[in-house]
Amino acid sequence: MSTLEDDVRRARRKRLLARGGATDYRDVDLYEKVDVVLRRALEGRDHDALLLPDLLASDEEHQLSLHLKWASHRPGLGPALIFVKRRLLLPMFRWLWEYSLENFRIQRRVNRVLWACVEELAIENAKLRQAVARMSGGREPGEMSAPSSGDGQPPAAE
Repeated sequence: MSTLEDDVRRARRKRLLARGGATDYRDVDLYEKVDVVLRRALEGRDHDALLLPDLLASDEEHQLSLHLKWASHRPGLGPALIFVKRRLLLPMFRWLWEYSLENFRIQRRVNRVLWACVEELAIENAKLRQAVARMSGGREPGEMSAPSSGDGQPPAAE
């Protein structure tokens, strides 16, 4: 089974390169690592339990609205306009609504997958930062070490 998966992965990599994909994919090992991270984001994540959507201010901010809202601010003419919209216009344009609804569902799925990918990359980045910090003696990457006087003591304040 792994031979078949390797063949499919190799064919996909060649196809991407032929279509002008990232030139970094010429490196087979790099491509496989990218493939593993993206697959983990796609298959190994519960897309309802992601951090990024939870960090957004409200659910309405990132949820696509998929239902029609019928309302009018006109007190006298409003009910008649809503009747015309519901009974005449909606049946004429139902095909457009259903077509758009399917596209909204696809977009919702793409958004959730992209959030999962971003979260997976953020986790990988955090792990790499932790490893670099451990290897550099507990300093975070990018922190400058204070110059020492050579005896292991920090420089004296002037």
